[in-house]
Amino acid sequence: MPRNHEIDYKIFGEEMQAVEVELDPTETVIAESGSFMYMENGIEMATVFGDGSGQTDSFFGKIMTAGKRLLTGESLFMTTYTNHSHNKQRVAFAAPYAGKIVPLDLAQLNGKVICQKDSFLCAAKGVQIGIEFQRKLGTGLFGGEGFIMQKLEGDGMAFVHAGGYVLERELSPGEMLRVDTGCIVAFTESVDYDIQFVKGLRNMVFGGEGLFFAALRGPGKVWLQSLPVSRLAAKIISYGVGPRKEEGSVLGGIGDLLDGR
Repeated sequence: MPRNHEIDYKIFGEEMQAVEVELDPTETVIAESGSFMYMENGIEMATVFGDGSGQTDSFFGKIMTAGKRLLTGESLFMTTYTNHSHNKQRVAFAAPYAGKIVPLDLAQLNGKVICQKDSFLCAAKGVQIGIEFQRKLGTGLFGGEGFIMQKLEGDGMAFVHAGGYVLERELSPGEMLRVDTGCIVAFTESVDYDIQFVKGLRNMVFGGEGLFFAALRGPGKVWLQSLPVSRLAAKIISYGVGPRKEEGSVLGGIGDLLDGR
């Protein structure tokens, strides 16, 4: 018998997406702070300590849950939205930047998915949001973004956000993908995750892709994003510092004035 609330949903948009969740009376959805878009009359919002799953009632258990969330860079608190009316009502959550919202039916994914620590958007009440330490030494020392990840556990719907285009791959047993660590959105528990050095001194020094790959080995399902938010932020910063490549030296300062700088 399902332990999590069963919610219906609809995803809107192309590059800037939002997910609308339909709640039956007494149903609840949990979300990260800052993702709320709108809610219909009859839905009440509440801030709770921990992950909002309701799986533990003890104070110590809530402290442990909140502490784990803090390690992944998230807030100590979650926001819940509960339908207290007698009719179906809707609440919507928006993506934080251009990309895609990925629906994950945990009941169809063996009850657990591991994802990047900043990708979680919202989920049905009962889904537990915890941390997943990668236990291998190489992963811990060099994994960067992929060392401490979030895990979503339960049998309900969860939604994560990815930057750019999302590529979904089903890996067969033994099949391996080498991936930039920032391009990983999520993968199922059966996928083996490790870190590998980039081969070749010239590749390391001049390749511009870092020193390490994430190695994902099947069986299992993986979701990859084409535009990690760290890459997007670095590109934006590079345009705000120093002269831009496309600006000709003939105009010089006049070019800056014409460009509004």
